[in-house]
Amino acid sequence: MAKYFIKTYGCQANKNESERYATYFEQELSLQEASDWREDGVSEILINTCSVRKAADDRVYSLLRAMGEHFLGVKSGKNLTRRPPPARRSSRHLPHVVLTGCMSRYSEAKMKARYPILSQIVPPNSLGFAYQPQRKDPHQAFISISNGCNSFCSYCVVPYARGREQSRPMNDILAEVAQAVASGFTEITLLGQNVNSYGLEKKNIVERKTDFRLRDAVSNFPQNPDQYTKPVGIPPFVKLLQEISAIDAITKIRFMTSNPWDFHDELIAEIGANKKIDRFIHLPVQSGSNRILQKMNRGYTREDYLSLVHKLRAADPNITIGTDIIVGFCSETDADFADTVSLVKEARFIMGFVAIYSPRPSTLAHKMFPDDVPFAVKKKRFEILDNLLNKQQLDKRPVIV
Repeated sequence: MAKYFIKTYGCQANKNESERYATYFEQELSLQEASDWREDGVSEILINTCSVRKAADDRVYSLLRAMGEHFLGVKSGKNLTRRPPPARRSSRHLPHVVLTGCMSRYSEAKMKARYPILSQIVPPNSLGFAYQPQRKDPHQAFISISNGCNSFCSYCVVPYARGREQSRPMNDILAEVAQAVASGFTEITLLGQNVNSYGLEKKNIVERKTDFRLRDAVSNFPQNPDQYTKPVGIPPFVKLLQEISAIDAITKIRFMTSNPWDFHDELIAEIGANKKIDRFIHLPVQSGSNRILQKMNRGYTREDYLSLVHKLRAADPNITIGTDIIVGFCSETDADFADTVSLVKEARFIMGFVAIYSPRPSTLAHKMFPDDVPFAVKKKRFEILDNLLNKQQLDKRPVIV
């Protein structure tokens, strides 16, 4: 029987999309899932990519090189662009290799020249939500509530790779929740680049022009609040949580990820009162320095963030908080890093994901700010924060299944 293989990198949204592709391959193409791309009979290979760090890109390039050597017998890559003989390339035994995800913004012509095994590049979320996902997690159903992003953090590729934020209709989301419940799931995890902004994105926004010669200017960045409408009454995301909570079979609701700048008071109140919502909240801060937060275009200050943390714990002392932090962002000084360390200590995070900054093509930071923090300094700061956030707190982490 002909087979398909899917390799997924990155976030839960990518994993959820790959689960939809699995349904497509089986229902529409009558393929059987393979456990390895080298298996006999593999005719379709999907590589769902992440591009949030350079290391994520490098893992994909390594896989494409390995596939090229295995199927074509030639080395490939940036400096090795020798193409295979045409007859071999058109062989019926050669798989159809498709790349999607955040790396799909790269030039298809250049990627194919470097990696001849690559057949096609398709944009993220090309399937939409027409196919129900083949859920791999045995405990919780992951459900995407939006695609894309309007926040334009200066280091992030997502708005360029996935486009403007688009919220799914609430009825469609609730229908998928109902199908998950019918399949036996009692725990739901809602996915979005910023779930708080669900249903609030503005349409047809004209982007501001940025003068990239002004390397130290940030006043002309697209500002986060300008990209969304102000909620009137109960924010749509809170309404969605309430609708899902009303389903008796649902015992727990999680969501990821939230941006601190629009974590509405109504959402805090709902979390405090609604015990179906998980007590663990993932709330990326990225830096504890106001100067760096401004250059990152995060839309809040350290004082705003700490106030939010205190509000959440006031709503329920049992709430625990995890975070994401980038070290070594452009021009980050020892004083900036000290601000991050002090925030970590004050916020009392239960866990954190620490990343070393790497410039991403197309982003404002890549165009405007030099990557001027030495790697040795970045690595040292990473080790300090990783030890402070994680290695010293292993016994305090919540069990997340």
